[in-house]
Order: sequence, then C-alpha cells, then structure tokens
Amino acid sequence: MESTMGRDGMATGFGEGSPGRRKNREEAMKRQLGTALLSGTALLLAAMLPAAAQQGAKISNDVVRIGVITDLSGAFSDQSGRGSIAAAQMAVEDFGGTVLGKPVEVLTADHQNKVDVGSAIVREWIDAQNVDLIQDVANSGLALAVADIVRDKNRVAIFNGPSVTRLTGDKCTPNTIHYAYDAYALAKGTGAQTIKQGGDTWYFLTVDFAFGHGLEENTAKIVQENGGKVLGAVRFPLNNLDFASYVTQAQASGAKIVGLATTGMDARNAIKAASEFGLTQSGQQLAGLLLFDTDVHALGLEATQGMYLTTAFYWDRDDETRAFSRRFHERVKIMPNMGQAGVYSSTLAYLKAIEAAGTDEAGPVMEKLKSTRINDVFVKDGWVREDGRFMREMYLMQVKKPSESKYPWDYYTLRATIPAEEAFRPLSQSDCPLVKK
Repeated sequence: MESTMGRDGMATGFGEGSPGRRKNREEAMKRQLGTALLSGTALLLAAMLPAAAQQGAKISNDVVRIGVITDLSGAFSDQSGRGSIAAAQMAVEDFGGTVLGKPVEVLTADHQNKVDVGSAIVREWIDAQNVDLIQDVANSGLALAVADIVRDKNRVAIFNGPSVTRLTGDKCTPNTIHYAYDAYALAKGTGAQTIKQGGDTWYFLTVDFAFGHGLEENTAKIVQENGGKVLGAVRFPLNNLDFASYVTQAQASGAKIVGLATTGMDARNAIKAASEFGLTQSGQQLAGLLLFDTDVHALGLEATQGMYLTTAFYWDRDDETRAFSRRFHERVKIMPNMGQAGVYSSTLAYLKAIEAAGTDEAGPVMEKLKSTRINDVFVKDGWVREDGRFMREMYLMQVKKPSESKYPWDYYTLRATIPAEEAFRPLSQSDCPLVKK
C-alpha cells in the first residue's frame, strides 16, 4: 500500500486501507462538518438579531415625527423659538437620525401665542401627519390645552417652554411631562434664597394672564412661608411698552425686592424702565422670576447687574455644558437657555425610550421615560415623578457687574444649588389625580 506523510507527521493511507481506518476518518470528517455547521448557524443568527429586533418593532407609519410648537414671532421668541427648534434637531442628529431603523422627522410651527391657533396646529399634526411627540409649547395657556389633546389622542407631550404648575397638578395626564422648570421652582429658588440674603419685603410687577398670575402666586406664598412680606402688586397687559407708572409704584412701595412676574420682551422693557428711573440705584433689587441668558445679553450687564434669577441650566457651568453650548451657538448665534437645553435633553430621552420600548406607542414610551434615570449635558441623575414632573436640581444665580464679566456671555455667579426635592412642589401638596395618597 502506498503512503505519504500527513500534516501531523503520521502516515496516511491512500487507496483502500483498512476498514477500521476508513471508519475513523469518516467519523472525524462528520464531527468537523457538524462543528462548522453549528458555527455558521451561530454567526448567521448573530447577524440577524438586530434586523429581527427592528422587524419586531412597531413604529407607526414607519416614521417618528416630533412637532416643535413654539413662539417664532412674539414675546417669547428669544427664549424658545428658533433655539428650541435647533435643540430638537441637534438631539435627533446626535441620536443618529433614525430609531429602530426608521427615520425621525422634526416639524415646526409658530403658535403666535394664541391658544386656538396652537391647538388647531397640534390637532392637525396628530390627525393628518401622525406626529408622535409635541415638544416645547412656550405658552402656558396653550400647554394646558395641549395636555388635554395628547391625553385624548394618546400622544406624548414634553413641556419645556411653559411654567404653569397645573401641568403636574389638576391637569396632569399619563401622557405629559413638565421638563425644564416650573413656576414653583422659580418661586422657591428666587423667593426663598433672596430672603436668606436679606430681601424680605417684595412688590410684584405681574403680566396679566395665567403665566404671570401663577408666578406671582407661587412666589408670594414662598416669600410669606419664609418670613417675608408682600407689600403689593400691579398688573400690566401682555406686550406692554410703557412701564413708567408701574415702576414708580414699585419704587413708592419701598420693597427691598421688586419681583418681575413676567418674561420675554415685557421683562426686558420693565428692566429698562427700572434702570432709567433709578430703581436699583436707590437700593431696591430686581428679581427676574423667569429671566433668560438672552434677556441679559440683550439688555447688557449695566442694566441687569445684581439681579437674582433661578435656572436649571447655565452654559458656562462646566466643560460638558460649554462644549454643547458652543455647538448650539454655531447654529443660532446665542447660548442655550434652560428651556432650549431641556428640549435637547428630553428629545434625546424620548428617542432612547422608543428604542428601549421597541415602539413609538405612547404608553410603553412613557413607561420607559418614567422608569429611567437621565444623565446628559442638561441634567445628572434626573427622573420623572408620578405626576409628570421632571426632577432635577436648580440654581440661584446673580447677574455679574460689568467689571466681573471676562468674556462674551459670562453673566452669572452661582449663589446656591437647590436639590430637586427642595426645588419642586412636594407630592404631599399635589392635586394630580395620578398621585396616590
């Protein structure tokens, strides 16, 4: 029998050979073939798992749509507007532009600060364009209407623009989250902390609609609970231009703190008038109950120096916030405020919740949002409470003097960090029907 040397150095027969050797060779070949088949099957299954998961996922209409309804032309356009739109777009891009293999689209609209206009847009978005998430909603009256709409139509709304606390009170729903801030947190931060620093008498300049009423009511209550006194208040119409008479009434009150229960252009006009009439020069202090970086930027430090305000985000807080904010600035030429940073954070959280739930259906997505701790550039260890309130720490800031600012947008000095459980209304005081007592 002819033979040659095999790879292992042993003689290997060619030809018929003995029956025993042929049988051994056949069994060895069967084992090798079986191993190869198992390995190939395992690799094939591993490659198919992501595709199978995506095929099992349920995305309505094969697209996830996010509708950012905001103020693009009115009093709140700087604090929300194009900045909120850019924030949502950045979040989608940073997430990768798709979720569960389906594209994510961002729709935008101007609600014109009209509840009927905004409500009609939201209904059309949901009914005709199958929008899944309503985002921002920088108007308290509209936010209350949107809460009802998404509850009835089983969609999700995340509020970053409005301050009204009823969103987590009697108007709370299983479909809504109040994310960035609210009137209670602003009042608690600015009211309680300024009293600790000697500002124990207050007078309010209040815009005459639900948003302003809520800010004044919450702040007055906090002031009184902390031993302060409210000496009076005056109300003015939205989009008011002449604040002379209101400022002189505040001066005549002798209050140490003049609280501005307003925001946007009304707040700016009130601060200008206060500066022109020498209110702060006479020893009184302004407290902005909803003041943004863009307001300080527009007015300048000369007019705003020394003011107190409460915020959930400051662009210059650390390296992470600075990196994000510079990217944001490249797009819209302003630094992001707490509402806009909140839009970014909550949009990312929403997309992650869809991914985790395997669907864009409102119920499972809300369940994931409420069971997941959130850590990103906006918040560390944030969570959604049972009433829909997003919980995170808040910051009391004081506006710097011009001589203290070292570079553009260097506006604030941190005066106090307020833990989440202290910053927001306790559940024991909630009238949200979702809260078990």
